[in-house]
Amino acid sequence: MQPDVSATVKGLLDSMGAEYKDISEIEVAGQTIYMINADDAKKLIGGHGDTIHAIDFLVKKIVESKLPAPKEGVESESPHFLVDVNEYRTRQIKDLQTKALMMAERARSFQYDVELSPMSAYERLIVHTTLQDAPNVKTESQGEGRNRRVVIRYSAA
Repeated sequence: MQPDVSATVKGLLDSMGAEYKDISEIEVAGQTIYMINADDAKKLIGGHGDTIHAIDFLVKKIVESKLPAPKEGVESESPHFLVDVNEYRTRQIKDLQTKALMMAERARSFQYDVELSPMSAYERLIVHTTLQDAPNVKTESQGEGRNRRVVIRYSAA
């Protein structure tokens, strides 16, 4: 039984007093995205996307709390979806995928390792997933904490 994520998003936004037009559910690359459409997206996105990341986190925690308890010995699985505002995060993901592919091409062309700038765990996951089937490159994360980054390694085989 999957809780109604759209209703959860709507309830959270209403309790915040946020202004929005509607919430739609779309599918992008196999991932469900709950798109908040708003006239003034700046307030919902926040500086550097902080507000929309917080909304996404809260909605996931609320939905998680409504899921039935897992059976003994089985680890609970967190819900897989994304909350977005006016395609802000969707564009960020596409830009990150484009950058990853471009850097992988650079690693192949010049046959050396390319180190990307530090990024969040979610952004690193996007890069690893984007390049998992790319020829002649392998990805790995290096560093600690806020300095953790993806290194795209050239591999001849």
